[in-house]
Amino acid sequence: MSVSKQPSQTVLKELGLTQAKLTRFESGIINDSWRADKPNQETLVLQRVNPIFPATINNDIYAVTQHLQKKGMLTPRLVRTPKGELWLEENNNLWRVLTFIPGITRDVLEKPSQAEEAGAFLARFHIALSDFKLPFSSPRIGVHDTQKHLDALKIALIQHKAHPRYSDIEPLGRKILEIASALPKLPACANRMVHGDPKISNFIFDAVTDQAMCLIDLDTITTMPIILELGDAIRSWCNIKGEENPNAFLSMPFLQSSMTGYAREAKDFLIEKEWRALPAAILTITVELAARFAADALMENYFSWDPSRYATASEHNQLRAQSQIRLAQSIQTQWNSIQNVIWSSATLI
Repeated sequence: MSVSKQPSQTVLKELGLTQAKLTRFESGIINDSWRADKPNQETLVLQRVNPIFPATINNDIYAVTQHLQKKGMLTPRLVRTPKGELWLEENNNLWRVLTFIPGITRDVLEKPSQAEEAGAFLARFHIALSDFKLPFSSPRIGVHDTQKHLDALKIALIQHKAHPRYSDIEPLGRKILEIASALPKLPACANRMVHGDPKISNFIFDAVTDQAMCLIDLDTITTMPIILELGDAIRSWCNIKGEENPNAFLSMPFLQSSMTGYAREAKDFLIEKEWRALPAAILTITVELAARFAADALMENYFSWDPSRYATASEHNQLRAQSQIRLAQSIQTQWNSIQNVIWSSATLI
């Protein structure tokens, strides 16, 4: 991802990591993260938290991870600073340290069995949090406000006509808005506790058994309709070409496995209305993300990017937008099959 400033010696001292060997994690498009190997053989994770998150988000993470741990779920935990704090603020940067969970992370899945594992684990995660009652100090409201993101794209198309790549990005933006104009209406569903960003790179798999072990990046935990969470999950898990491939498509075998895993563990956790809304939710979240990437291809102020492969953030985000457009078209083409797979999974519970 984009080159980020290394933590200063002051930060490392305040966090007790002066002697640690730091190795940057290259995945992730929001927070900057490093593996911190200490001389005593302890391994931790150091993060600079994106300023979109307030410092108090760490209080929420602390409470949620305590709850998950009591339910027997493996989860990263915040490590207090030598002064006993959950985070450090320095020069307008927010830093924190978490426990390290060894395993494998993936940007794309390699086989359907991994999708089944992800589905099963996400169901257990949802059930474990279903009785979490503490109010969030930093609630994330309207995370998947699709219309808001589409409006932001419209504004970017108007305000950034002088952008050097505008002639390439503008047709993508218009295509996204065209697909969005025909999106099926999502039903009103009750809010539930969710992870908020269940893309596949936020899962850790066991290096030996390939079982899904835990979910990371818990800044996004919130309450919202679970169909949006699952739509985002399926969008990520079943796009086996990845989010930077213009030939992206939704894989039906991976969808089948995802739904098999989730339904097996969730049992009657979802109601019929939620199951039936999933195809529309998958398409909606895919279009929403396409809009976000296209808008940032013009604004260049949100998503991280990889300067080793792209000349600008705009170029990187343009490719991401193209990939999501292609994925949306694949979903439209396979609409009836997607409906059949999801509903058959629900009825086999």
